[in-house]
Amino acid sequence: MPQTKVVALPVLGRHAVNAYLLLGREPIIIDAGTPGSAQLIHDQVAAHGVDPADVRLIVVTHGHIDHFGSAAELSRLTGAPIAGHIADLGVYRAGRVSEPYLPIGLFGRLFARTSRVRAATEGFEPDMLIRGETHLSDFGAEARIMPTPGHTAGSVSVLTDNGHLVAGDLVATPFLGFGTGRPANPPFHDDRLANLASLRQMLALGPTTLHIGHGAPLDPQRVSRWATAEQRRLDRLVTKGRLRTREKPAT
Repeated sequence: MPQTKVVALPVLGRHAVNAYLLLGREPIIIDAGTPGSAQLIHDQVAAHGVDPADVRLIVVTHGHIDHFGSAAELSRLTGAPIAGHIADLGVYRAGRVSEPYLPIGLFGRLFARTSRVRAATEGFEPDMLIRGETHLSDFGAEARIMPTPGHTAGSVSVLTDNGHLVAGDLVATPFLGFGTGRPANPPFHDDRLANLASLRQMLALGPTTLHIGHGAPLDPQRVSRWATAEQRRLDRLVTKGRLRTREKPAT
């Protein structure tokens, strides 16, 4: 049985926004980039020796515009169906995020003011609604879609049987990928505690590499040390009543 390989498909800059190509028995695309990037992703798939018409599935990790922005167009270009979690279905249908983002730190607050986070795109109806852990063997890859809520309610990651974790925005590198090798939060999480719990659950499965939406691949041991420190930070914020979540705003 062939080993599943994960290939980065840069959408913006070298690492600022990434989609991924999963190469097993048959190819799968993970994430669909920003609006207007479908042709770029299509051409990069072809540049790796894969006929885009052979792509079996497009997995969208969550309902933010830089991850599903070209999903509808990419589906038309490749003929592949789209998989997305049911908890982010309203965003996928609308083609935009309706609720305000919950920023993290100064960078998040500044980024939340930009027009980019309020952008809209063509909505879509996922062909495959994810509700729980879902194996991808029927789509040609020895890998599982794993619900990892917190960044958004419908966030998912993809874990291959040989240990590659395509983690969406569970974790990032500083400044949306411009800081190399060092784990950090992305600019937003709907629920930081839930996201961290999801990240630690994925780390407990022993991945060999984390492939992220914003940044170069991360070493799991380094991410684990960061997650431990992040848990202490969040615990202090909870004690002080200063941790905002989508479900329970801070008073």
